[in-house]
Amino acid sequence: MTIATANRALAGVHVLVVEDDGPIGEQLVRGLSRAGCRVDLVGSAAAALSHLDAELILLDLGLPDGDGIELCERLRTVTSAPILVVTARDTEQERVTALDAGADDYLAKPFGFAELLARMRAALRRVRADDARAVVRHGPLTVDLGAQRVAVDGTEVSLTAKEFDILTCLAAEPGRLVTREEIFDRAWDAHWYGPTKVLDVHIAALRRKLGDASLIETVYGRGFRLRQL
Repeated sequence: MTIATANRALAGVHVLVVEDDGPIGEQLVRGLSRAGCRVDLVGSAAAALSHLDAELILLDLGLPDGDGIELCERLRTVTSAPILVVTARDTEQERVTALDAGADDYLAKPFGFAELLARMRAALRRVRADDARAVVRHGPLTVDLGAQRVAVDGTEVSLTAKEFDILTCLAAEPGRLVTREEIFDRAWDAHWYGPTKVLDVHIAALRRKLGDASLIETVYGRGFRLRQL
C-alpha cells in the first residue's frame, strides 16, 4: 500500500483525540489532519462523553477528571467506534486491563506516527467488515446494517436515514430498554438541542412503516424497546 492509498483510507474519518497534554494533542491533530481526518481534541473525560459521534477514538489514560479505564468502559457502552488507547503506561497488566475494558488496541508512547495510522486503518477495517456482515433478524423484521436495508416478512421497507438509525439502536438488543438519551446520543449529533418530541415523531413513523405498532414498545418516561417475540 502506498502512502497516498493509505491516507485515502482515513480521508474524512471523524477522530476524537482524548489527550490532556496540550502539545501532544496538537501534534496529533496536525498529523491526523494531514492524513485527511476530521479531528476533535478534548482534554477531559467529561468532554469526551459529549463527542459520541466520532468514528474512532484515541484515548489517553491520564486524565484530570477521571480514570481513563473507567472512561473506556463508559465509552464502550455508548459507542461502537474503535477505541485505541494511546498512553505512556506500558505494563502488561495495564494493557490487559484496557483491552478488557473495551479498547480495541493499545499503543504505548513514544510511538511512530506511521504505526498509529496503520493501527487506525486496521481498526476501521475490522469495524467495516463487521458492519458489512451484520444482519439482525427479529421475528418478521430483518435489519441489514451493511446494506442499510430493512424488510418485514421479506418485503423491503423504505426508511429515512434517521428512522434507520433509531431502528438499529432498538434492534441491537431486542427486548432491552433503550433510553431516550441513548437514542439521541447514537442517532443525533451529540450537540443536539432541539425538541425531544422529534424522537416520538420518528417512532410513530417507524411503527406505521413497519406495519405493526406493537413491535416497538414504549416504556413511558424512559424510552423504547423492540417487543420480545
